[in-house]
Parts: sequence; structure tokens; C-alpha cells
Amino acid sequence: MRILVTGAAGKVGTLLRPRLAREGRIVRLSDVVPLEAGPGEEVVVADLADADAVAAAMKGVDAVIHLGGQSREHPWADIVRANMDGTYVLMEAARQEGVGHVVLMGSHHAAGFHTRPADGSELPDYAFPRPDTLYGVSKVVMEALGSLYHDRFGMNVTVVRLGTCNEGSADTRGLSTWISPDDCARLMEAALTATGYHVVWGVSDNTRRWWSLEEAKAIGYESLDDSEAHAGPILAEQGEPDLTEPLHHRAGGVFTLNELGGRW
Repeated sequence: MRILVTGAAGKVGTLLRPRLAREGRIVRLSDVVPLEAGPGEEVVVADLADADAVAAAMKGVDAVIHLGGQSREHPWADIVRANMDGTYVLMEAARQEGVGHVVLMGSHHAAGFHTRPADGSELPDYAFPRPDTLYGVSKVVMEALGSLYHDRFGMNVTVVRLGTCNEGSADTRGLSTWISPDDCARLMEAALTATGYHVVWGVSDNTRRWWSLEEAKAIGYESLDDSEAHAGPILAEQGEPDLTEPLHHRAGGVFTLNELGGRW
């Protein structure tokens, strides 16, 4: 089996690389910068906006994990080129190559203005898009493209509304939104075999979690990590969070504030 991983030089790609290694599997790493291939890996350099380069990277591929694109808020033209046009180019190349499974790394920022349900329930997997940034808008477009390519062409697509993927949570917000690298890899494995179209939250089964894992569990994801295991030092330094503040009350946290980086 050959899996194409776009954006492989980024943070999540770097964390996933060793965790995707399997006997009999080839992981083809793609990015705009050169990478050094390890055992069981191939490397291609491709800009997502270059249809010919992406088509070449897609040759002989069975599945795709799409991490590539602009990962932070940027001017509209940059967002469109990297995240919207780039995802379309990728999906077209996958369709033409007959790729059966595509995992699209979306973001919680596609639903950033959703708030904690007042009744204490979890925010649903398919919560209607409420993007908090232009970046979030691009991830809504990604979800829509995934839906289109499933419904029109029968491609199996899973969109992951990723939370915060690091070795450990850095702050109190992360205690609810964190997904461990190991859990992220487990979610990728589940998504690589899921049939149909799915939107799932990319989060570990944290004690403080308020995003649903129902759909992720339905496709076979089993979280084995919980941020509460390293909560002690964070709470000792920062204190218990005020869940009424936007940072903790809204899915997008600080990115829902108009003052964000002076970009609004």
C-alpha cells in the first residue's frame, strides 16, 4: 500500500511520519521543500497549486493524507491559492488516479464560533460551519470539496476537524482540545479504511473534552490518551480556566476575537 502525505514537512506531518510506518506500506512524503526519505518512505517535491506536479506525486497511490496548505491566517489570496485551489487540485488528481481513500486535515476553526452547549452536551461532529477566520473559511471549502467528491465520484473521504496536536498540552485550553500524536496516528489509520463521507473532531478522549467523538469512534478510532495526565503543572501555573471566557467557551478560542493579530 502506498500513502501520499502532503505537507509532510509541517508539524503534524513530522509527528506522524514515524507513526505511519508499517510493514508492506510505502509512505510518499510531499512538500514544497525537500525532505530526506527514511526506511519505507519516498519523497516528492510538489506545490499543491501545480496540477502537473500533484498528478505526478499521485501516481500509484492508494490513499492520501492531505496535511498541506497554509496553516495560519494569511491574506485572502494566499489562503485561496494554498488551501482552496490546492485542495481542489489534490482531489482532482486523486480522482483521476482512482484513489479510494482521502483524509483531509481540516480544522476546528471551520466551526470556531460554536460555543459550549448550554446543557453540558458535546459539540456535534457535523456542527454547521461557523468559521472564525479566512483560514477557517478555507477549511469549510475543504469539507465541501470532500463531500462533493464522495457524492459525485464515490470517493471515501474523512475530514478531521483537528484540535491541538502536540506532544503535550501547553495551556489550559489545550486540556480540552489536545490530541496526542499517537492518537492522531490512530485516527489517521481509522480514516484510511473508513467508507463514505465523515466529518470528525480530531481530539483525544480528554477528561475536559467537549467536542464529540461519536463519529470518530464510529469509523474505528480509539483514543488511548488524556490530557489530564499532564494537567497538574499547567493548572498550578495558570489556574483553573474560566469556561465562560471566549478562549474556553468558543471552539475557535482567541481566533474568534476581532483583535486577532490586527488582521481584522
